[in-house]
This record gives sequence, structure tokens and C-alpha cells, in this order.
Amino acid sequence: MATLSTDRPITPLRQRMLHDMLMRGLGPHTQQDYIRHVRRLAAFLGRPPDTATAEDLRGFQLYQHENGLGAASINGAVSALRFLFTVTLKRPDLARSLVITRNPRKLPDVLSVEEAARLLEAAHGIKYKAALGVAYGAGLRVSEVAHLKVDDIDSTRMLIRVEQGKGRKDRNAMLSPQLLELLRLWWREGKRRGVMFPHGWLFPGQSHTDPISSRQLHRAVAEAAETAGIRKRVSPHTLRHSFATHLLEQDVDIRVIQVLLGHSKLDTTALYTKVSTRTIHAVTGPLDRLMALMEGKAPAG
Repeated sequence: MATLSTDRPITPLRQRMLHDMLMRGLGPHTQQDYIRHVRRLAAFLGRPPDTATAEDLRGFQLYQHENGLGAASINGAVSALRFLFTVTLKRPDLARSLVITRNPRKLPDVLSVEEAARLLEAAHGIKYKAALGVAYGAGLRVSEVAHLKVDDIDSTRMLIRVEQGKGRKDRNAMLSPQLLELLRLWWREGKRRGVMFPHGWLFPGQSHTDPISSRQLHRAVAEAAETAGIRKRVSPHTLRHSFATHLLEQDVDIRVIQVLLGHSKLDTTALYTKVSTRTIHAVTGPLDRLMALMEGKAPAG
């Protein structure tokens, strides 16, 4: 794995932190984020971050809140600075003074099955139909869709191999017969266009040597939603949310859905029970039961 490249002069402290992140297997994007947060602390202090005190860290966190930073940014800084002080500087006492902020959890937007069908039908061209079909049909994240290779489609075992997904984990995703047929249509069209190569990207970008970008997939979803007349805020991740919710409504065990999504915690997958309309409709409301009792249609319990 390559370490973070930067045009700025590398101080001994930054180099040591880069080495620590490399030895612990942190990915390039995580390294970049951690260094950025440490730079922000240094800019706030006006001096090197290894001179910070507990009161300095408290002031930095108050500064972040007062300037309206979101929970994700604040918690990202906490992770980066905890790494710096615990691992690189061996100062866990300072790391303990950093406070995680609660991130209000919003229910995800989910398409109905009919809306998902309209969206895929409205996608421009077989390439985007196939890519969005993978996002919905296998529940993949947008970056996972973009970085699929031809060899990741295992039609014998009916699996999609996802390499180095979130958390740098490999997993297998489901490959339905309908999705396989859609991918084969794209494969034939890609071969005809001369953009599909053995062992190459399943969804090549403008150059066949590069994968399609996440931005292109976001744009494709937005355009398809507009064409389909879908008013909801739709992104590629909406298709992943819809995949999980629709499986839950088909009575697929939530632990199976957890594995298919690549969630490390069941609590993350359990969020979909809150948006499953079938789960909600399966509950008999207290007013319905009361009226049934009044009409003599149900025994008192």
C-alpha cells in the first residue's frame, strides 16, 4: 500500500504518523483524512500538534462546534487525533479528552419496487442500466460498483466478489439470474464498442484503463430519477437502501442481509426494520384491536 503523497514538506512527526498508519493497514483515503485533521489542529494552535494540552484539545473541539461543523467532521477529527496521541505520540491521556458527538440518525429514503423498476428502465443506455442494476440487485456501495472487474462476476457460483469494500474487507454479494442476464447484455455491448477487456473493469470510464467514477454513477441516477418522475432524493446509495428494505419485506433473515451488505454490526442493518412498510403494516394497532373488541370480533387479551 502506498503512503499518502503530499507536496508539503514532511515533518518528522508527520512521517512517523504516516509510518504508523501504514503499519496498521489504514487505507490511503483514511491516511489523507487523518493528516488533514491534524493539520487543522496545528493551524488552530499556531504551533506543532505534539505540543497540545488537554485544554488545547477542548478549545479545538469547542471551536469546531461553534463554527458549525457537522457530527461526521467532528468525529472524524476525534478518530484522527486519537490515533495521533495514542499511537504516534504515546499520550493516551490526551486522547481521552477528545469527545465524540452524537450523529442524528435519519431514516434513509427508500424506493418502492415499482419506483426501482421505473428508475432502472429510465437509465440512459445498457451500461448504466447494468451498473444501477448491480447497486439495486446486489446492494453494492457506489464505489464497489465502480471498481468491479469482469473477473468478479462468478456465474458458476452465482456470486459477485467485492474486493476491499468498506473497512478493507472482501465479501461475496448475490448474483441473481436476472442481474446476470443484464450484465451479459452489457458485456456483449461493451465488446462491440471495444471497451470491454478480459480481466478489465466491468464498467470502464472514459478511458478503458480507468473505472467509471462515482460522480458519473451519481449523475446517472439523478438523470434516471428525473426521467422517471421520481420526486424523492435519489442517489446510488438509495438503491442499496432499497435492496436491503425489499429483502426484509420478503422475510429474508436480517442476519443474511447483514452479510450481503457487508455490515460489521447488526445494529446498522436493523435500521432497515424502521423503513420496511411490510414490518409496519404487520402490526395491529391498538385502536384497531379496541374497535374489534367493541364489535365483538376479537377476544379480550
